[in-house]
Amino acid sequence: MSNNQTATAAATADYIPPYPPLVDTHGRTFDYMRVAVTEKCNLRCTYCMPEEGVDFMGKDTLLTTDEFLRIIKAVAQMGIRKVRFTGGEPLVRKDIVRMVEETAATPGIKIIKMTTNALLLPRYVHRLKEAGLTGLNISLDTLNEEKFLRITRRKGLKETLDAIDEAVEVGIPSVKINLVAMRGFNDDELLDFCEYTKDHPVTVRFIEFMPFDYEQMWETGGNFLSAEQMCNMIKEAYPNIEDSSGTRTEHHMFKIPGYAGKVGVIPAFTRSLCVNCSRIRLTSDGNIRNCLYSDKEFGLRDMIREGCSDEDIMEKFREAFQQKAKDGFIAKKESEEKPVDISALTKKGDDSTLHVRKSMTQIGG
Repeated sequence: MSNNQTATAAATADYIPPYPPLVDTHGRTFDYMRVAVTEKCNLRCTYCMPEEGVDFMGKDTLLTTDEFLRIIKAVAQMGIRKVRFTGGEPLVRKDIVRMVEETAATPGIKIIKMTTNALLLPRYVHRLKEAGLTGLNISLDTLNEEKFLRITRRKGLKETLDAIDEAVEVGIPSVKINLVAMRGFNDDELLDFCEYTKDHPVTVRFIEFMPFDYEQMWETGGNFLSAEQMCNMIKEAYPNIEDSSGTRTEHHMFKIPGYAGKVGVIPAFTRSLCVNCSRIRLTSDGNIRNCLYSDKEFGLRDMIREGCSDEDIMEKFREAFQQKAKDGFIAKKESEEKPVDISALTKKGDDSTLHVRKSMTQIGG
């Protein structure tokens, strides 16, 4: 164990949050925050963003490193124990190791993970491990080079697979592969990914395709493959497969006897996981989203820059989660029914606004 990890364990072992936990009106407690540290990415996945002409926000619009860390330290005081850094691609930030290290040193934070495409991982993975990173979710939708180029519009399959191996070798405690399942594109590879777990001690997670794609592939139809269909395909191929344990959102987890890794299926669009929701989302420009399917946001950036207290930050989170819908279907319906106030999108201050983001890279993966 590194010195930083020893200090982290000591800081969190006996920590009692000084403020009440963050809860919603449906009895759910929230202890997990996903932090989108950038909207930029070195890939251009077709279901996420356009190949050219991405209209990124200006630098002054985005939270600074110190602002991100201040928010993390504030929410830890009301029981947030897990932080995941996402993007865009979080590894495009040159200060990402510092962000992990200071988060790991925050009393109450016990789990620090990251979602990445892994292309830049080799230059950081050793330092991330020493800084206190406890898990990696690596986005990989195909094991075929031509398909990889088609879906990401970039080369890099071999580099991604090598980075996965390196993460395991370095000793990152949890390494998972996230695959967005798309009928007609990679549905014929599900069993290939299952076989990948034979010799690799990783968890492969098949995720339902969600309607957040920039090019609106969803609207053209034909791409959706349900969690139920995926589970049936896997069970038919492996009749002796065993149920296994997973996180609260990993509704279907399996272990193939004799294989080194696991396989999971995530009902991201079916939304049967909403009842177990424990997630907070923070966008790179400092907005709280209380549901992936809601367009309503609660701003923190201007509050912080105008000198608010930590208590003010916590109160804004409580306000956001008092308005959280029971599930993603209701949240999406409410967003569709409420007209977008264009003037509100540029309004300063800490009032909640309705913010339309066109892609997952803007929301935070």
